[in-house]
Amino acid sequence: MISLNPYLNFPGTSEEAFNFYKSVFGGEFRAIMRFSDTPDGEKMPAELRHKIMHISLPIGNNVIMATDAFESLGHKLVEGNNSYISISPDSLEETRRLFEALSEGGQVEMALEKMFWGAWFASFKDKFGTRWMLDFSEQQG
Repeated sequence: MISLNPYLNFPGTSEEAFNFYKSVFGGEFRAIMRFSDTPDGEKMPAELRHKIMHISLPIGNNVIMATDAFESLGHKLVEGNNSYISISPDSLEETRRLFEALSEGGQVEMALEKMFWGAWFASFKDKFGTRWMLDFSEQQG
């Protein structure tokens, strides 16, 4: 079976973002590797050695992953609106909890409300710039 695992790039805030996501979703990190853990880690600029090379957090049967992306390492990070993480929670209560927790300090595009297609839906950007969609259908709960 194919699994979709969103991979996020952050401007040096991967660890902070993932600790936040862990506080919302629970669980433990599956992997956490710092730039200092790479074969050439000692050659990295000192200010980047403790930053995140790779981190992953299981959420249900899925995994979100991330890295810190720096221009000095050849990455140009541009926050865009072309990626969302879409979640279909198991209950309206969980949908509300996730909306309140993840949108805190962020920017709500569409507040959580019942939509014309029969589902409860919300879309927003969290305080780290990650875009989320929540979609709960009462038939699934």
